[in-house]
Amino acid sequence: MAAVLILLTFLLPLGAGAEEIIGGYEVKPHSRPYMAFIKYVNDDGKNYRCGGFLVKDNFVLTAAHCMGSSMRVTLGAHNISIQEETQQIIPVAKAFPHPYYNFKDDSSDIMLLKLERRAKRTEAVRTLRLPRSNVHVKPGDVCYVAGWGMVSPSGKLPDTLQAVELTVQKDEECEFRFHRRYNKATAICVGDPKINRATFNGDSGGPLVCKNRAAGIVSLACKDGSAPGTYTRVSSFLSWIQKMIKHS
Repeated sequence: MAAVLILLTFLLPLGAGAEEIIGGYEVKPHSRPYMAFIKYVNDDGKNYRCGGFLVKDNFVLTAAHCMGSSMRVTLGAHNISIQEETQQIIPVAKAFPHPYYNFKDDSSDIMLLKLERRAKRTEAVRTLRLPRSNVHVKPGDVCYVAGWGMVSPSGKLPDTLQAVELTVQKDEECEFRFHRRYNKATAICVGDPKINRATFNGDSGGPLVCKNRAAGIVSLACKDGSAPGTYTRVSSFLSWIQKMIKHS
């Protein structure tokens, strides 16, 4: 038990005020028009941030551990510290965390946010395609993730959208690092442990984009900002996503 408690002190759900892009770069403004910036109030009464991505005009997909009150989504943003003309700020009408989400091990860490109104599609606001059910990422695949999370474990939160290129790893890498908090049926192991590139505080909920589709959702990382991290496997939840969008 002591060993398990020690391990858990090094793990961190990436929306709990702890994720950002490490080893990445500032993207060209509005080159990721599907990105959503999410602000919410946690149980401690403090403001937190997460990422997300637009999948329908009135639905954003993110991580379930980004659940909070007074949730608000900003679309079309690059610099979140200013009111850009491209931005569309829309309150969340209702949040739908996956019914099997478990905050203790972050399993089924996926959530749909229904917006109070439909987003207006522009050059800066677009949806991201979901993966095909029969197509899966594999070790060695190179993917991209973006977010407004921290750029170093001891650094600050950036104002502008950052991105990083990450490589999919074998499941064994995350099974060793995260033990029971990694389920290969519903998660993807991402990030070369030999390279200083990873998502971190504030990046939670953002999309792992592989071949121009949303393969994963930023979920869990280590507190020291090292790779790999775990990403919710979107293809494992396609039927739930489609059902919720259709009936909500």
